[in-house]
Amino acid sequence: MSTTSVELEPESVAQPGTARTVGTGIAPHKPDNELKRGLSSRHLQMIAIGGAIGTGLFVASGGTISQAGPGGALAAYALVGLMVFLLMQSLGEMAAKIPVAGSFQTFATRFVSPSFGFAIGWNYWFNWAITVAAELVAAGIIMDFWLPGVPGWIWAGIFLVVLTGLNALSAKSFGESEFWLSLIKVSAVVLFLIAGVLMIVGILGDSSPGLSNWQNREDVFHGGWVSIISVFMIAGFSFQGTELVGVAAGEAKNPRREVPRAIRNVFWRIMIFYIGAIFIIGCLIPFADPSLLASGEADVASSPFTLVFERAGIAFAASLMNAVILTAILSAGNSGLYASTRMLYSMAHDGKAPKIFGRTNSRGVPIPALLATAAVGLFGFLSAIVGQGAAYAWLLNVSGLCGFIVWAGIAISHYRFRRGFLAQGNKVSDLPYRASFFPIGPLLAFAVLILVIAGQNYEAVVAGRGMEVLSSYIGLPIFLGLWLVHRFVTKSKVVPLLEMDLAAPQDVEVELASKS
Repeated sequence: MSTTSVELEPESVAQPGTARTVGTGIAPHKPDNELKRGLSSRHLQMIAIGGAIGTGLFVASGGTISQAGPGGALAAYALVGLMVFLLMQSLGEMAAKIPVAGSFQTFATRFVSPSFGFAIGWNYWFNWAITVAAELVAAGIIMDFWLPGVPGWIWAGIFLVVLTGLNALSAKSFGESEFWLSLIKVSAVVLFLIAGVLMIVGILGDSSPGLSNWQNREDVFHGGWVSIISVFMIAGFSFQGTELVGVAAGEAKNPRREVPRAIRNVFWRIMIFYIGAIFIIGCLIPFADPSLLASGEADVASSPFTLVFERAGIAFAASLMNAVILTAILSAGNSGLYASTRMLYSMAHDGKAPKIFGRTNSRGVPIPALLATAAVGLFGFLSAIVGQGAAYAWLLNVSGLCGFIVWAGIAISHYRFRRGFLAQGNKVSDLPYRASFFPIGPLLAFAVLILVIAGQNYEAVVAGRGMEVLSSYIGLPIFLGLWLVHRFVTKSKVVPLLEMDLAAPQDVEVELASKS
């Protein structure tokens, strides 16, 4: 392909979905409405870590131990962690080769079919846009701990404005805010792990139970396999957000170096946090302790983290954990607003959403997509109508399944990507990052995800709780409907292996060519 001699702005990101071939001496055309690569290595690391540390760890972890015992909870989280590890390897291989903001929908479009990509993209946008609304409701619940007289919808509005403002400044401002929000969460977990170990060995607290809570097999694995499977579903929700690094790759300064580094380092850190925290909670709090049954934001005083800090003699433990949980909620809302905005932007450039959402300002921020996504956050004001707890539970259930569907899409896309990459005459050694366990990795992850999707709320199905079943599974018919309707209208077919578009964004290829 012939090329022209026009300068490229260093931090511009080429529009997603455009196939390009790059050779030595390229100086490509600079299109309008580009994102800008403003996310550094530390931003990417914290975005990936922070995405998986939230209320699932700080609050709901106690409920999992109460349900399945410490050993059962530990086994469930370890198994989910293995699945997530395989998925992140799959995502890392594709995102390092083709670092675009569209990430999952771009990969699904290029390597499976345009209709599959259409459904994945809108599904992911819906997932995080609704999550933003749910987190706004949760923020109102948390603020009620300190200021019970202030209506929750006021806090939802304030936090929505703050998060929208941070995202409107630049990708760097989002990355910086997410770095500090995540750092607070990580620091709280590290402090918890240190305090817990000191309590187990008898240095902190009045008395140490040691490993006595792990001696009775029936208590350690309370409820057997049925309980472990139930906790497996909860653990899956807790890990959702680790895939954010794939979206952030589209605005990373050096994605082919930083994306693999983030995925390699982050997984093990997250596993240490989760496995370490559950082990410590299991040691210090008996699984039958009624305090562990708490699982919502309003139960911060009964959070296992709060209980352990109190028993360690740390003053104002409840207020401390309330602040940390608020930080986790704002971090989730901040990341959700960013991820869904970039997905809507990417779909607009790929012709899967109105073109107006593909426009950016001079700082590379897709303002129309941001405002449209923030508008969905107004659902947070449902708290003023139906009650904070009811609104939060409904919104969270509606969006929960969507994350698992996206994960399944990542596994399918990677399986076909690697086959197409080799079919077009490339070698595995040419990849910037290689998934170690292909093809077993994506196939095993996909199989596990099908089980999770099918059984995520089987208890409601068995009990015949119709509205709960509807809110839990509604994401599946929505996804299938989007896929099939788009396929019927556009007549799109599965992309042949030899016709897959494996081209990376132009700025990444130019940088690589300049170093060769």
